[in-house]
Amino acid sequence: MLKMKNWFKLLPLVGLGILISCGQKEKQEAKAQEEAAESKVKVNTTIATLQAVDNIVTYTTNVQADIVNQITPALPGRIEKIYVDVGDKVYKDQLLVQMESSNLQQQSAQLANLERDYERYNELLKVGGIAQQTVDQVKTQIDVLKANMKNVQDNTQLRSPINGVVTARNYDNGNVFGQLPILTVQQLSSLKAIINVSESYFTNVKAGMPAEIQLDVYGEEKFMGKVKLIYPTIDATSHTFGVEIAINNSSNRVRPGMYGRVTLNFGVNDHIVIPDAAVQKQVGSNDRYVYVVEKGVSKYYRVELGQRLGDQYEIISGLTAGQEIVTAGQTRLNDGTPVEVMNSKN
Repeated sequence: MLKMKNWFKLLPLVGLGILISCGQKEKQEAKAQEEAAESKVKVNTTIATLQAVDNIVTYTTNVQADIVNQITPALPGRIEKIYVDVGDKVYKDQLLVQMESSNLQQQSAQLANLERDYERYNELLKVGGIAQQTVDQVKTQIDVLKANMKNVQDNTQLRSPINGVVTARNYDNGNVFGQLPILTVQQLSSLKAIINVSESYFTNVKAGMPAEIQLDVYGEEKFMGKVKLIYPTIDATSHTFGVEIAINNSSNRVRPGMYGRVTLNFGVNDHIVIPDAAVQKQVGSNDRYVYVVEKGVSKYYRVELGQRLGDQYEIISGLTAGQEIVTAGQTRLNDGTPVEVMNSKN
């Protein structure tokens, strides 16, 4: 009975001890939760969304003349006279260069002799004073000599095959023609640019499709062109194929050799679009990555960028729609860092 009384006396103390113990445990849990909350990195996020994006690809290039003619004779010889200089406009069939003509003069004299013989033999043939075979032989010699003279003349008087502009002159009067062309004539009214397009677009490129050309010398100004020629084979090393762009140069402001960019539009694709602030560059490489919030922690995702669209980036691969993308605070993150989302934009 005495023991029972003592037990009842101890009950308040036991209850007080239990209450104190529970209170301490709650404080410890609250402190742990507070420390855990303080250890989380505060971030802002947005939701990755699909958008219709024009599939625009830009290629660097150098402008070329559509037609380039090298003015050269078939055989070495001395240059008597060059009638044009760099920058001169020339016209089709215009005489540009006169080569040494002594050989042509000799052949002209030989032709004159043969033609006189032919006339005399024809007179003899009428009276039976010569055989038909002899007359025919002389006629054949005349025909052969005329053909040879035409060839010599074409290589003595060098004419322009096109309307164009002289863009190079490599000799002076009196020089002996060697390996370099005497003149270069280019057609500036018709220009082209050749670009190398990824084989993945082989079925998308069509003859006649429009192209935009921007040239460094003219800043943001755009010139119009169109696909003129599609090369029929794929380069096995680069996995690209050539595409020739015809450039409208009616203003005559574009020149061969100008550096610029050609833009082609391959239609519309549905791609992920996210703020550019979300995209980070991997140190020591050109890799781009973002952090995605998954179950309260950050996850590293490597992404392939497409076009920059104002303050956003098109994502070609690496993300799916609906993922929560970190847009601020990612400099303190690693893969698996606990995060607290402060502001999420949909």
